[in-house]
Amino acid sequence: MAEPVCIVGGTGALGFGLALRLGAVGVPIVIGSRDAGRAHEAAARAAEAVPGGSFTGLQNAEAVREVDVVVLSVPFRSQSETLTNLKNALRDGQLLVDATVPLAAAVSGKATRTLGVWQGSAAQQAQEMAPAGVRVVAAFHTVSAALLTDLDHELDEDVLMCGDRRADKQELAALVDLIPGLRAVDCGPLEMARIVEQLTPLLISINVRNKTRAGIKITGL
Repeated sequence: MAEPVCIVGGTGALGFGLALRLGAVGVPIVIGSRDAGRAHEAAARAAEAVPGGSFTGLQNAEAVREVDVVVLSVPFRSQSETLTNLKNALRDGQLLVDATVPLAAAVSGKATRTLGVWQGSAAQQAQEMAPAGVRVVAAFHTVSAALLTDLDHELDEDVLMCGDRRADKQELAALVDLIPGLRAVDCGPLEMARIVEQLTPLLISINVRNKTRAGIKITGL
């Protein structure tokens, strides 16, 4: 049986979509939320959508203690507060997958613009805030939440990963590759996340103009 994965922010669109897709391939999912009631409700919805899946809903701090892999899928405005609240719950050796995008929408700006982050990227901010020994990899910035949630849609795109240790990215790639139609692509060290995070507003702009849900696929690999 696959090891469980926690999705902090699993009540949101991207997190819930990832929960469904991973749950559908047999990965036990722990949905984390600031509100335990919302987490329970999301887990119930996921179980209804994926009858054979294993879904649990817990308050964030309890949720991350249950697993070795944590996906952080929260709006940028919540990233810092969430990581502060999880400081005593995250532990040495865990893999923290940061999917945060610093969209200007976090401060009532446009979703096609990003905010400057002092550390260089939201992922680097996550690395700075995470407890020592927590391994941070950035991923899932370019995958459509709506397409993940639509289980009838056949995915066909790449998940761009950035991280400082090859082994960490290989661990995440093994998880990504369980989902039919997704392929993990190693994009280099964590500092490359500052470029990958900028692809989200680019895709939003493309999608608005073309009324689609575009993804990224790297050719030649």
